[in-house]
Amino acid sequence: MFVQVETRRRPRLQWATTLLVIVCVMSFVAFALMPLPQRVSMWLEWGTVPANIFDAKEPILRQLHDPALLRLVTALFIHLAWLHLLGNLLFLVIFGLPAERTLGSLWFLLLFVLGGVVSNLVGALSLAGVRAPIIGCSGAVSAVLGAYIALFPRAKLGLVLPLGLFLEFVRVPAFLLIGIWVLLQLIFSYAGPSYGAVVWWTHIAGFLFGVVFALVSRDAIARRLRG
Repeated sequence: MFVQVETRRRPRLQWATTLLVIVCVMSFVAFALMPLPQRVSMWLEWGTVPANIFDAKEPILRQLHDPALLRLVTALFIHLAWLHLLGNLLFLVIFGLPAERTLGSLWFLLLFVLGGVVSNLVGALSLAGVRAPIIGCSGAVSAVLGAYIALFPRAKLGLVLPLGLFLEFVRVPAFLLIGIWVLLQLIFSYAGPSYGAVVWWTHIAGFLFGVVFALVSRDAIARRLRG
């Protein structure tokens, strides 16, 4: 399946989406080259482990100063399996490029990182006390999807689909591809190497953050496009 994203204005230099893809791929390769025991140790060290962030015996505000919160960011660039990585990056590219074109690279990078941090934070809160790590950029990609829907609520994407011996061009609502994204997350949750490992609150929180981020940024976007 190939995706054609329509372009309405002369594109400026975009680097954020490409940078994020490169970092995620390099991180995945680096982890894959490690022996399994070391890899698991690194997942626990750099992933978001809810039990290491929130202690029921300590006030939440005091815990927010803990350096362990840095793992809310580093966890975004760790993936368990190539299917997990590929699914995230595919949708990051499809929806990230037009969103970055509108927001600008710096704002888009901020959307990705903050959306990922918020989604991991919510996921950690929902699993307080759990010692299994939350990893992957699914929450950050959900924020990108939320921002895209807020920016382009009626958008349609052109798909080139192989039908037998021919390629057929069709236009489908962006909501349909987002539905496929949700389905992929569900499949990975129940058929992947980490059965049931997807934290659904991270996706919900990320998506809502992306919608709010795009709506709050409307004035800045308008000024940027005029400039």
